Amino acid sequence: MSSTPLAAVPSAQRSARFRGRIGRDAHSGHYAVPRRYRLHLTTACPDGLRIAVGHSLLALDDICPITFLTAVPDCPGGGHSALRPLYEASAHRYAGPALAPVLSDDWSGRIVSSHAPDILRDLDRCFGDGRARLYPSGAETEIEEVERLCAQGIEAAAQRAGRVGAEPAERAAALDVLTDTLARLERRLTGREFLVGDGLTAADVELWVALVQLDTVHRHHLDAAAVHRVAGHPALWAHARRLAARPAFGAHLDLDGIARRHHARCAGLEAAGSAVQILDWAHHTAAAPGSRHR
Repeated sequence: MSSTPLAAVPSAQRSARFRGRIGRDAHSGHYAVPRRYRLHLTTACPDGLRIAVGHSLLALDDICPITFLTAVPDCPGGGHSALRPLYEASAHRYAGPALAPVLSDDWSGRIVSSHAPDILRDLDRCFGDGRARLYPSGAETEIEEVERLCAQGIEAAAQRAGRVGAEPAERAAALDVLTDTLARLERRLTGREFLVGDGLTAADVELWVALVQLDTVHRHHLDAAAVHRVAGHPALWAHARRLAARPAFGAHLDLDGIARRHHARCAGLEAAGSAVQILDWAHHTAAAPGSRHR
């Protein structure tokens, strides 16, 4: 590995403070009404990218508008100054970071939820028109399994494999977990168009975002041999390439924003894997007219 450091900014995950849910009727408090709710997110963040893609697949532009935030947070602790009024209105004397993504209630001017998985599920359950469902009935268990594999076997394992200061044995073990997980998902996709059932679901969105992060962020901290092992799963990367060509996916892929966000917050060391790009995302990505990336 080279000794070129990236900016040493802590990047620890924080649990969501707000966990409200959109219900089905008036008794829930936050009941489903078109244009009552608003999303605040940046597609340079994995959670924001998942929600933006799901929002587009559900065709919710006229139901739940999005306010796009800057790729790089402009406040200490990873917060966004644009979200500060919402956080302060939602919690008395709130002193923590104003983190994205956020689902807010335009009626009250307060936050409903900052928990990305709940947000996407509620949008699908309450506002999906039935033609496109991210969480189709009967597929919940399979989708949750894919979500766990992506979170633990790809995202967390890739972070450990490239962690600065980790022992070689620790990095090797994490890389084994990563490649074993990719192999499991590769077998699942071989001969199939989608991960679960016969159509796009949240499982495909989850995997696509995980692969985007793996190639645009995590590979910069892996050696070249490790990246070649990661790339050796043709069905997975072909799936990522096909999805990138769909406007609901490709239009939200802010490669420049992801790079700037990564360099602003990463504490790792750049390694030889940086020179081994797996996919040419810019080539495969669908055109994004009216892009709001910042």
